[in-house]
Amino acid sequence: MIDKRISKFIGRHHVMTLATLSEDGSPYCANCFYAYDAERNLLIFTSDISTRHASRFDTHTRVAASIVLETRIVGRIEGLQLCGSVSRADAAAKRRYIARFPYAAAAPLTLWAIEIDYMKFTDNTLGFGKKLIWQKESQQ
Repeated sequence: MIDKRISKFIGRHHVMTLATLSEDGSPYCANCFYAYDAERNLLIFTSDISTRHASRFDTHTRVAASIVLETRIVGRIEGLQLCGSVSRADAAAKRRYIARFPYAAAAPLTLWAIEIDYMKFTDNTLGFGKKLIWQKESQQ
């Protein structure tokens, strides 16, 4: 079961930094708007297949991402690092994305979903350096 503090944090934000690898192992990251499907534990985002990061999804489905609260106050630092597998999003994911970003309904969308299998949430509001870890059961 995912700790509600992690789900709540993901739901309060809307931009993630997505990290990918190229064929030669070169890293790359991109910032993407996302919607969260808490029931299926998916991050849904749009990115054209011609972008540097999405063009890698056919051969490198494993990705990492982070979502952070920008603050200079040490006691309020919160951030999530996660790993998962990316694939094309389904119709339910598209509905979730458009519900979060209604203006996207008018745009051509290439939607993707990250099925999350690992999350590490740092939350200094719980104590300095406090971390909550979630891992998909098959990964434990």
